Amino acid sequence: MAVRLILQSDWNTALRHNEGHAWISCKTVSCSGDEETGACPSTQGELISHGISNNGVPYVVGSEGFSIEQITKNSIVISHLDKDITTQFFAPQTIFSDIHSQSIVGLDVSPAGALAVSAGMDGLLRIWETDTGIIRRELSGHLGDVNCCSFFPSGLVVLSGGSDLQLKIWSVEDGSCPVTLRGHTAAILGIAIVDKGRNVVSCSRDGSARLWDCGTATCLGVLHQGNSPINACAVGVAHESVNLEVPDIIPSDREVETGDKLLLLACENGVLLGIGLQSRKETFCVEHETAFNCCQFLSKTLIAAGSQDGKIFIVDIRDPRNSFKIYHKCNSSILCLYKHKDGILAGCGK
Repeated sequence: MAVRLILQSDWNTALRHNEGHAWISCKTVSCSGDEETGACPSTQGELISHGISNNGVPYVVGSEGFSIEQITKNSIVISHLDKDITTQFFAPQTIFSDIHSQSIVGLDVSPAGALAVSAGMDGLLRIWETDTGIIRRELSGHLGDVNCCSFFPSGLVVLSGGSDLQLKIWSVEDGSCPVTLRGHTAAILGIAIVDKGRNVVSCSRDGSARLWDCGTATCLGVLHQGNSPINACAVGVAHESVNLEVPDIIPSDREVETGDKLLLLACENGVLLGIGLQSRKETFCVEHETAFNCCQFLSKTLIAAGSQDGKIFIVDIRDPRNSFKIYHKCNSSILCLYKHKDGILAGCGK
């Protein structure tokens, strides 16, 4: 049995008021084989504040079954005695509420960490300071929603993809857009940067994934063409034991550092594909009954993918048919994944 604690997202604000309340839930997930299924009921409770100490730390008690082990200004450690689980929760250090007026659909942080780029459902693409939230650049040029954005490894250039079928490359220094890539016939849903950024990959609602040369603004090839929208893509170096196949034709000299790369495609029809970036050939296929929304490299041998029904797949690409596990700790759709230390951060829908 897998157990986890879920705490009200704005707990730190709610508990700073005398007699403030925040809900807490202990969720038990039953396991069957390698797959975990969310079939067990949750235990609901609440945390109650009884004032604030002189150093700004609230006095908090938990309802029956929940125990407060430690609390500071920005964190709280909670245990559920019957389920033998303890979890530490951290409050955000800073909240920036003025960068977008609607939901944020794309976000990336520069390699140095000083800047972030974000795309919102308000149609805005903005570069801002991570310390202050001050907006440094407004990147205007997409005709409609911007669905994804990413810094190049240099931190001086940004790549974005939109519902207007266009990929755009932006200068962080002055906000100009020197390169626009066109070729998709439906909205662009995902992007990936290859190595240092001479080539980039995009995937689209038109069912295709494409490799681009940034220097000449040309498409070097269609990496995959299917009948289902491709929700996300990722590019990473594969372990030397993984057979990425050999290309049928000699790659263009504009194609750089693709030989040891594997392309992951998370598809709406419930298919997770692995494709040799240079060979354009499928290396593995994982099938599921609901859509894959996101994918991420964890190492040269392990990848992760999140599905619409709240499952996270961990796949060993050396033996993808037999070496994968499925974790189901959330009934909401998994919308994004991020490698963190030895684990994964997952973003879930409501």
